[in-house]
Formats: sequence, structure tokens, C-alpha cells
Amino acid sequence: MQSFANYFNGVVPKIETFHPHYNDAIRHILSAQGKLFRPQLLLSVVEAYEPMLLESSYPVAAALEIFHTYSLIHDDLPCMDNSPLRRGLETLHIKYTEATATLIGDGFNTYAFELIARAPLRADVRIDLVNILASNGGLSGMVLGQAIDLEFENSPLKLEEVEILHKNKTAKLIAASLLMGAVIVGLEKELREELYEFGLDLGLLFQVQDDILDITQSVQEAGKPTSFDGDKNSFIALIGLENSMEYADNLAQKIKGRFERFEEPLQRALLQLIEAYLYRHKK
Repeated sequence: MQSFANYFNGVVPKIETFHPHYNDAIRHILSAQGKLFRPQLLLSVVEAYEPMLLESSYPVAAALEIFHTYSLIHDDLPCMDNSPLRRGLETLHIKYTEATATLIGDGFNTYAFELIARAPLRADVRIDLVNILASNGGLSGMVLGQAIDLEFENSPLKLEEVEILHKNKTAKLIAASLLMGAVIVGLEKELREELYEFGLDLGLLFQVQDDILDITQSVQEAGKPTSFDGDKNSFIALIGLENSMEYADNLAQKIKGRFERFEEPLQRALLQLIEAYLYRHKK
């Protein structure tokens, strides 16, 4: 993963411009690198089946992280969560302006697809990858989840509705990461579908864990504002901390069962990453 991290550090170009802080704003949020969770999922699938394609997949893995970063920039805007911190740094609209943050987010969104278009992979594979990212990250995926989240911020939802919200807002991009890796290496349709469903469960676990950590971690530990917000449709707001912990445990067991049915090369490639996240709500 270190070689990919080095690649990612140089993936965003310096733009020729007389704008006083355009390039600084581009690099600001990337300077505190995230966990690279989604790229790691994609690259783990590639490594399991076609390690020779690993470096050719770097632009696609980088596209996932750039796309995810765009979503964080927009999520932090005053019209959405109005957050002053992300990854321990000032958010872009705080450090610069709201317009700058909006535009850099827009730019990251489109740059993700530019990276996929330029990846040294077959044209039909690149088309499939663009379609997967667009459908899971766009109108019928992440954007829909965010819209539901904002629309019902002061209206409590049912548990199954909260699950739909977070499957769209968080889980689909995680599931897409695994599916995109499967497409790159040409896995059979059945295994692609298994990986995608596994990713949806993993993404839902990721979200309930975030909700738990939001009230059990300090601002310094989380790198962003924490504490319980009763107006939000979180698992904590709906079922409380103890029940959320039990929900996470049950989901982790379900994920573990799915994982153990995967082929040995895939298990071996994903093992360390999955184990690191399976019970992070208890750490």
C-alpha cells in the first residue's frame, strides 16, 4: 500500500493559474491523507487475482479516493453539515471561502472520471468502471443518500429507512470499490455480485461504527467535530448506544460469515484490511 500512497501523493497536478490560492486549496484537504480504505479494497481484489495489473489500477484507486474527498468537501459545506474540521484540518470553506470549497469539490468529482479515462486498462473496462462509480456515487447512490439525510434531519425515520439512507450515502461507494476491482480482473458475474453485497454490509457497518465513535471519541481522536446530534438520523438517535453496539456486532458477524465463503486468494488479500475494521467500534 505504501507504493500506492506514494503514487497518490503525486496524482493531483499543479494547475497553471494566477489565482492566489487555487492550488493550495486543491492540496489542503489531501495534505492530511485519509485511511485510503476504498482504494485498498479495490487494490486488494486486484492483488488477489491479477497482481500484474496492480499498478495499472492505481489511477482507478486514486479516482475512488478523489471522488470520496469531493463528497467530504461538499458534506462539510454550510448548506449541509457546516463542519469546521475534517481530518484534523480546517475545512475548505473555513480556510478559504464557501465558493472555493464548492468549486474544488466539483473539480475533484470530474477529476475522478478523468483519472479512470486515462488508466492503462482496456476501453471496455474503463467504461464499466465509469458506469459503476457514476451510478453508485451519483443520483441513485451517494447523492440520494445525502438528500434523504438532509431532508429528514428533523424527522425521525424507521430503522429500515435509516439503513436505506446509509446504504446509499456510505455503503454503495464502498461496495463499488470492491466491484470495480472485480471488473478490472474480470471476475465472474456471481462473484462480482457477492463482493458487491459484501461491500454493502461492510459500508453499513462502517456507518454504524462512525455513529458510535462520534459519541465515544474526542475531537482530537476523530479529527472532526464529535458528540451526539439528536436531530440527525443516526443509529444512535434511533436505537441508542447499547443497541447500536449490538447491531454492529451482529453485522460484523454477518460480514465475517460472508468473508469466510470467499476463495482463499481473496480472503488472504482482504484479511488484514477487514480485520482492522470489523470491530473498530470496540477499540
